[in-house]
Amino acid sequence: MADLDAASLEDLRRWHRDNYGPNNAVLVLAGDIDAATARQKVERWFGHIPRGAQNTPAEADIPTLPVRIDRVMHDRVPNTRLTRTWAVPGLRDDASAALQVAASVLGGLASSRLDNELVRGDQTATSVSASYQPFHRLGLFSVSIDVKPGEDADAVSRRLDQLIADYVASGPSEDEIARTVTTDISQTIQALEPVGGFEGKSVVLAEGELYSDDPGFYRTHLQNLGEVTPASVQAAMQTWLTRPVVAVRIDPGEREPYQEAAATRPPPAEAEALPVTPREPMPAVGEMKPLDFPDVERARLANGLEVVYARSTTVPTTRLALEFDAGTAADPASAPGTQRLMLDLLTEGTDELTAVQIAEQEERLGASINAFATTDRTVVGLTTVSANLEPALDLMLDVVRDPAFREADLTRRRNQQLALIAQELASPNGLGGRALPAVLFGDQHPYGRLGLGLGRTEAVSALDRDDLTAFHQAWIRPDNAQLFVVSDRPLAELVPLLNARFGAWATPNASKGTKAFDAAIPETAPRVVLIDRPQSPQSLILGGLVLPVTGAEDRVVFNAANEAIGSGFLSRINQDIRETRGWSYGLGGAAQNLEHQVHYQIQAPVQADRTGESIQVLMQQYASFLGDRGVTAAERERIVNANIRQIPGQFESSAAVLNALRSNALFDRPDDYWETLGPRYAELTPQQLDAEARRLLGQGEFVWVVVGDASVVRPQLEALGLPVEERAAGSL
Repeated sequence: MADLDAASLEDLRRWHRDNYGPNNAVLVLAGDIDAATARQKVERWFGHIPRGAQNTPAEADIPTLPVRIDRVMHDRVPNTRLTRTWAVPGLRDDASAALQVAASVLGGLASSRLDNELVRGDQTATSVSASYQPFHRLGLFSVSIDVKPGEDADAVSRRLDQLIADYVASGPSEDEIARTVTTDISQTIQALEPVGGFEGKSVVLAEGELYSDDPGFYRTHLQNLGEVTPASVQAAMQTWLTRPVVAVRIDPGEREPYQEAAATRPPPAEAEALPVTPREPMPAVGEMKPLDFPDVERARLANGLEVVYARSTTVPTTRLALEFDAGTAADPASAPGTQRLMLDLLTEGTDELTAVQIAEQEERLGASINAFATTDRTVVGLTTVSANLEPALDLMLDVVRDPAFREADLTRRRNQQLALIAQELASPNGLGGRALPAVLFGDQHPYGRLGLGLGRTEAVSALDRDDLTAFHQAWIRPDNAQLFVVSDRPLAELVPLLNARFGAWATPNASKGTKAFDAAIPETAPRVVLIDRPQSPQSLILGGLVLPVTGAEDRVVFNAANEAIGSGFLSRINQDIRETRGWSYGLGGAAQNLEHQVHYQIQAPVQADRTGESIQVLMQQYASFLGDRGVTAAERERIVNANIRQIPGQFESSAAVLNALRSNALFDRPDDYWETLGPRYAELTPQQLDAEARRLLGQGEFVWVVVGDASVVRPQLEALGLPVEERAAGSL
């Protein structure tokens, strides 16, 4: 940190001059444009920029350690983590594809060697992973395992080293390679669907050109994957993974001293003024094509299950979301964590298949089945290449309808969930997420349930097979479900396939579950709830306010107004606390979209020594915004233009279309909802934005939850003049 603290403006300028010239850049234009037009526009707007310094990247040999390095660290974590890391060749090396396959088989696949041995086998670990991270000239091959609490970490460490050595010596099987390659190809197809963002065609093309002088390098990589053999993987591992390793062990305990950023810095030295060459005016923004959302079609299966469908033909994939009216709001107040354990066990075994068999079938099909819950809905999702849709549907139906809930699987997954609870209680975000819902809604309200739905240790420890079966029968049933589908195949082809499987699913005799939204929401007075987390260099500030609105009520105007104060990089609170004061890497505030009652939440991780001041600034910013400093004309123009212009690109992936179908159903929106937004944004005025912000945010005061080192932050909080209520992390 000393180097960063000492960095000058001239240091930054020098870095920019040396590295950010046009001759060291790759520009990709992907989308609705042809090559000739692209060339003409780039020449006009970028061609005049002078060449920068010649960048000759340093050659980087792959380092080999003389001996193994073992390091022990301590942190405020609930269990021991073991890692192993090797420096290995990068993405252009002949061994790259083999190393990628090696990592997947070892600890990347759901059916990986380490999963089967350490998580499902002797159950000495709660989670494992192995990864190959290729860079331009070298890469990192890493293994990580979380040791199950109560296990002998030294023994697990020796077992891990032996398993890696055995794998390096014997290599993978043909079937393991086939499953890995099929999974990778399926994921690549999905990644190529969008045009841009942080993945998609433009990123793939740019990385190929930048690192390999070939924008089509992804084809070469896929071909290399297809040519991997057990012998080539074994050879790559024996070359690179038999060398000395960096072995790190992170144990629970007090964190070792380390250097933090300076709390105060001297004023920066005066920098020489840069010559500014005026450029010609920026081109006007052209006419934007309005969004043409895919047509929505519907069907009903033989048992009454509704199918909501949209077609997307960019890539040959099918996505399904079987959605149940449950969510974490359905978790029993007396046994929080029931639903999470039940969902985790859906893919751990059916009446016919074990967890390993389910994982292996998914991998062979290039499919992925996952079960998860949002606050209001519980979802079992399937993504698959469309050529393998029918066997993937068979597997999905088996998982949803016929979970085995075997005692051995239940015990193992319960232990994993207990470990996750312990991790959540050690994490600032986990602690805050567990505290705020109950503070706002009360612990008897469905929205007062704990954070991610992991539950409480004592409740999860007591769950048995009967509890899970009863929850499954009450909530995971066809009369409580909708099926959302986005596919390159037409609905007429899909309905017979769906009917043959889900249409025959019978409703159980058990009563359907209900959620108690009649529970009273407590009156909340402005105060601070402090959760002590010693040795925290940052504090997590959460501000919450229940709004007088439900999810089905329109919030387009409010959300637009909120972009001025809370949402996005240019919001006032982010610009003030991050950009002007430098107390946070980023913060924001937004309405949380829940079906029955919406609340507003601010999330602000800040320097521990600026916790109280940050809350004071937040209160001042919101009071000013709701007072005489409402949305300006410039903010209105920026917000309206940004929202109108981003709408056409929001649904370029089938996943985005699927989520739009789901949210339309949850909030009772019309099928053409997204197409109506552009004209609505265009008509907004600053006065309308101000009025809606004051209507929803001006009817109460924030309650603050702060996770941080009480010895540092409590005096700051008391200076705010608000009541401070301290809670122990273990009480959450």
